Amino acid sequence: MENFNQIFTLIAENKGISLNSDILETGVINIALLVGILVYTGKDFLGSLLEERKTIIVKSVQDAEDRLNEAQNRLSEAKKQLNQASVVISEIKNETIATKRALLQSDAFEAKKDLKTRFERALASFRSKERQIFLEIKQQIIVLALKQTVIRSKAFFASDKASSELITTTINSLKGDLL
Repeated sequence: MENFNQIFTLIAENKGISLNSDILETGVINIALLVGILVYTGKDFLGSLLEERKTIIVKSVQDAEDRLNEAQNRLSEAKKQLNQASVVISEIKNETIATKRALLQSDAFEAKKDLKTRFERALASFRSKERQIFLEIKQQIIVLALKQTVIRSKAFFASDKASSELITTTINSLKGDLL
């Protein structure tokens, strides 16, 4: 800090900063000679360092280009695999849809078959009941007809014996037709 203050003190005493134009006094020649000697003697050393650095840079650039080409090749291969996977996925989707349709058709066929069987059973049961009801009604009609015949024959014939004979003869003649 003391040197810093001295600099400002010197500047203030000399009335500012000025450029010294005396070449010998400033040492510009010495500096130029020193730079010239350094360039002449260090040319081989600096040249070999620069050449080595250039070789390393060129090799690094070449390696980077090789890695880029390899990455591009892998990218194109990955795109091909993606396209193939997309084709396989679409085929699987199509097969799934076809399988679903086949299963639905099979289920529909089985349902129709089951429904037909149930309908036929219900129809057979209905016909059986119909036949049973028809026979019951026929029996009731026959019983009513016989009761009416008995009542009329008793009214028509005065004796029970004559009416019994008529009824027995009529029943015997109708024997097979009653049931």
